Amino acid sequence: MKKLLNNNLIKNFLIILIFTFLLEITFRLISGTQVFDVSIIRIILGLSFISLILSFILSWTNKTCSKVIIIFSSLVFSIYSFLQLGFNNFIGVYMSFNTSSQLGAVTDYIKEFFASFLGKFYFIFIPFLILVLYYIFLDRFTEQNFNKKFVLKSRIKYEPGIRTISTILILFVIGFAYNETLTAKFMQNELQTVSNEELFAYPSVPSLVINEFGVIGFGLLDVKSLYVDQPDAYIYDATDENISFETSRTFDDALWEELIASETNPALNNINNYLINNTITDYNDHTGMFAGKNLIVIMMESVNEIIINPDLYPNFYKMYSEGIHFTNNYSPRNSCATGNNEFSAMTGLYSIQNNCTANIYRNNTYSTSIFNLFNNAGYKTTSMHDYTEYYYYRSTIHQNMGSTRYYGVEDLGIEYYNEYKNWASDEDFMEVAMDITLADTTNPFMLWLTTVSSHQPYNRSSIEGDKYLSITEGTNYPEDLRRYMSKLKTLDNALGILLNRLEATGILDDTVIVMFGDHYPYGLKDETINYVLDYDLNDYERERTPLVIYNSATAPEEVDKYTSYVNLTPTIANLFGLDYDPRLYMGSDIFSEDYWNLVTFADGSWKNDLVYYNAATSEVKYYTDEQVAIDEIRRINQIITAKMQMSSSIIQNNYYEYLTNSLEELARQEETYAEAIPSTENQIIGG
Repeated sequence: MKKLLNNNLIKNFLIILIFTFLLEITFRLISGTQVFDVSIIRIILGLSFISLILSFILSWTNKTCSKVIIIFSSLVFSIYSFLQLGFNNFIGVYMSFNTSSQLGAVTDYIKEFFASFLGKFYFIFIPFLILVLYYIFLDRFTEQNFNKKFVLKSRIKYEPGIRTISTILILFVIGFAYNETLTAKFMQNELQTVSNEELFAYPSVPSLVINEFGVIGFGLLDVKSLYVDQPDAYIYDATDENISFETSRTFDDALWEELIASETNPALNNINNYLINNTITDYNDHTGMFAGKNLIVIMMESVNEIIINPDLYPNFYKMYSEGIHFTNNYSPRNSCATGNNEFSAMTGLYSIQNNCTANIYRNNTYSTSIFNLFNNAGYKTTSMHDYTEYYYYRSTIHQNMGSTRYYGVEDLGIEYYNEYKNWASDEDFMEVAMDITLADTTNPFMLWLTTVSSHQPYNRSSIEGDKYLSITEGTNYPEDLRRYMSKLKTLDNALGILLNRLEATGILDDTVIVMFGDHYPYGLKDETINYVLDYDLNDYERERTPLVIYNSATAPEEVDKYTSYVNLTPTIANLFGLDYDPRLYMGSDIFSEDYWNLVTFADGSWKNDLVYYNAATSEVKYYTDEQVAIDEIRRINQIITAKMQMSSSIIQNNYYEYLTNSLEELARQEETYAEAIPSTENQIIGG
């Protein structure tokens, strides 16, 4: 025992365990997570396992080295937790090593990142300060007192071999108990969207992992996820409950069923079986209302409902008030929000939450994308963005989406800046975009524009941020809000250029303009946004963004269904009367009678006018006196989880390329067989 204590195994174990436990409790208090629920048992067991391993390793070093390593490790844990708090507050999701491709983007706005930190986040360093003070003032006293009580009374000679065997045995017991918490019934939340066992295998929902395993546990599982493949999707069979409807839209699935019968890859057949039974939304009173018209889709950078202002932003407001506008639209943030949300809008799929899906899977092809739907209808398709490839590989992504030609800022030949604080002008962007697009309008065109001027930073002087400060002169708005609103003016002017150019060319009535925000301006704090928007920004309300579908020859319409960008492609396909299979999308046509009226957020949380489900805490909040049965909440969670996991599996397996190639090959085989039959019959007759 004396040798054991001289090596500080027990003492270091207790120090590390107490520190990490205090760190986890502090993190939960700051983040607003329930502090003491059943998951704390799993977290304590996990911390005990980690603490024992670290203290066993340190038991082979001298005391000074042990202290240095413990202090350094504790500082790393504290900084990591601090950054997680800030990242979630700033971006809306917890950071993951799987999104390291965006490290350059984060370092560019590092000043804004740290400026967004709330004062309470710094309390995360309290456990570390306690640890340092302990080593300064109490370490020697506690060690002497500990030795007097335990070491001098012991006559047991504690050899290194016994120490090792004892540690292994204790680790085995802790590990066994920890493993049991992954499946023990009392440790499970019946409404949880992904099981703890699945989360331990792969931390697919960071907010839920942090709630169930702790911030340190998530960090370790996140590191592990770099070296393991994400498991195949679990597919919830909701065919009889939500997915099949009687419709007049029919498909010849003979080849698809033949493919399913012959496919030996279980992951691919999981997708096949799910999609062939997926929702077939029916035709409706909006089907084909824009058939044959041109389409311009504008993904507006960092635009929220502040832009709905007739005095400051008259061009946007004209289209908002005279077009089809959606009063409950959201643009949920996720990892790499702009690129991933653009991806989801183009494909009708959910991006993979904990990685930069658009970049990582940029070589995938999507026969179902918005570009390919319009290509198949004989449209000329083009896409443009007034910035470089620094953040996203759009020249590759858009081409593989089916865009016939992508124009980056260099291709457009407009002025832009390499420095982060200044962006290209959307006014210049729109002029050149219209020069290119309107040069030939003999055939219908489909154009995708992604703007940039209203991108952060807002807390420092910039060309677009200062250009229209006069529009908020005399207000009590903070300077960063005024700069943001100045940048929105640049965007609104660009929309005015668009309307004028279309009208001058004589095709305004024949063109549909769709506008949506990629995400809210997360460079602004909630209290700053509330200077203009006076509603509560909790429960993902900060994610509210405008969605407008405008055509000058169409009557205004207000839609109060809960929507997001994942519904964009199937909704547009229906409005234009395009030939598409609704089953191949996780989003659906908003105007369908079968539309599922709720919005899903990146972590699996969801809401509508009745209820809000928080996937991170598995808590339900009701907005009215009307209660939704727990069984119904559970069913919705299962369907949402299936849709999100199915999206991941589709992306990871480059499924649409597989499906297209496989069906084409089967069609060729059948055609060859059909051609061979008459020849064979003639030979028989002639013989």
